[in-house]
Amino acid sequence: MCLAVPGRVLDIGEKDGTRMATVDFGGVQKEVCLEYLPDLQVGEYAIVHVGFALQRLDEESARQTLALFEELGMLQEEFGDPWEQAAAQAGADSPWPFAAGPFAGEAAAPQQVQEEGRP
Repeated sequence: MCLAVPGRVLDIGEKDGTRMATVDFGGVQKEVCLEYLPDLQVGEYAIVHVGFALQRLDEESARQTLALFEELGMLQEEFGDPWEQAAAQAGADSPWPFAAGPFAGEAAAPQQVQEEGRP
């Protein structure tokens, strides 16, 4: 599901001729296009959908909406790691099967190789 989520503008710049901003969504920061709101300023809030700031929003409304989304788990759904979400839905502890194994810095158990003809 794609939500329109309120966020606070942290900084504004230009990328390839397009006005862009770093926007904070309750602790998650994303790059957002400001072409639909060219006069949006640092510190203001906007509703963002699929990477575009669509509408200016007052701070109280933004905070209330973010709190509600957080309570409902919708911020994690929208901004969380998709691999971790898939692993959680599958009942796995980690999306990476070797996270606690020999590839994570632990020594691998020695393997005994039996040569043909020897016990």
